[in-house]
Amino acid sequence: MTHKNITAAEPLGEDENEEFLYEHHHIKCDKGQAPLRIDKFLQIRLEGVSRSKIQAAAEAGCILVNDKVVKQNYKVKGLDDVRIVFSKPRVYSEVKPENIPLEIVYEDDDLMVVNKPAGLVVHPGIGNYTGTLVNALLYHVQNLPSVKNMSPDAPDYPRPGLVHRIDKNTSGLLVIGKNERTLDNLVKQFYDRTVDKVYQALVWGNVAEDHGTVVGNIDRHERYRKLFAVYPAGGEKGKPAVTHYSVIKRFGYVTLVECKLETGRTHQIRVHMKHIGHTLFNDDYYDGNRIIKGPNHAKYKQFVQNCFDLIPAQALHAWKLGFTHPSTGERMQFEAPLPDGFLKILAKWEVYSNAVKPTLDEDVPPLLD
Repeated sequence: MTHKNITAAEPLGEDENEEFLYEHHHIKCDKGQAPLRIDKFLQIRLEGVSRSKIQAAAEAGCILVNDKVVKQNYKVKGLDDVRIVFSKPRVYSEVKPENIPLEIVYEDDDLMVVNKPAGLVVHPGIGNYTGTLVNALLYHVQNLPSVKNMSPDAPDYPRPGLVHRIDKNTSGLLVIGKNERTLDNLVKQFYDRTVDKVYQALVWGNVAEDHGTVVGNIDRHERYRKLFAVYPAGGEKGKPAVTHYSVIKRFGYVTLVECKLETGRTHQIRVHMKHIGHTLFNDDYYDGNRIIKGPNHAKYKQFVQNCFDLIPAQALHAWKLGFTHPSTGERMQFEAPLPDGFLKILAKWEVYSNAVKPTLDEDVPPLLD
């Protein structure tokens, strides 16, 4: 019998996305496997996982045998291909509730959708032990369940309800699970890529095509380990990533685009757009916080700096979020308007582009290879 446990062993910090928020176990049964209820079978095979957690995963449709969803009373047999996906609790030394204001877009007994402001860290980590979205959730949602870490000797930690994440300086929509069944169901939707995730981004340069798709694996940059880079699709390095983009409005030296994600890799939009020559405006990680397009004179430099000052970093907003409600089966769609600073930047570029009529071949070479 083979058992492959696919998890993220180490945290990546504040910029993790949903690929690090679930555990995926893959078990291939031996030819001589005797019939056995799948919940009992998995409890035996998965160290430190309770039977109630496995049953909750089954109720959420997160157990598959031979690529078909099965119930907890299914009996495994020889050569069955078994997969189970469930949310992965994160270990924190201590997470305290904090009365941090939240913009709650929607809430019911099972879940909530929040509009995160730019500058708010999603979860505690090195250098950010307080003042995070998780601290706020523990205050506003009084009965978030505690779960046991996958190690049987580890203590209980509060589950913050996270299904996915966005970067500290990215604003926009996040869905939060308020109970284990909901959390597992939402995690599987992200895993199955049935969640709609649409962003708006302001990027440097005039994006020539109205629509396009960026396909390329994403992994850490070979020279700058805090950054990520694009590697050949289908290659051994990195994880597959797909970003679809559409132009919303062109301003000459910058372009407002919509980005729809098929995958949820760390820094995906930021890295993919840089890869095709359109770094996000004011992205301090990827060289977007300097003038890349436009004339080299003092008034233009001051204009761009005035725009930079309106937002903390990259001009990126998680605009739309769509998923199926775990309890009702209803398809739910949410939108969050662009934040005030982002809107002010667009207004400035609207005035500038109408007045100046930018020459599109004026650019500055990038600093990073």
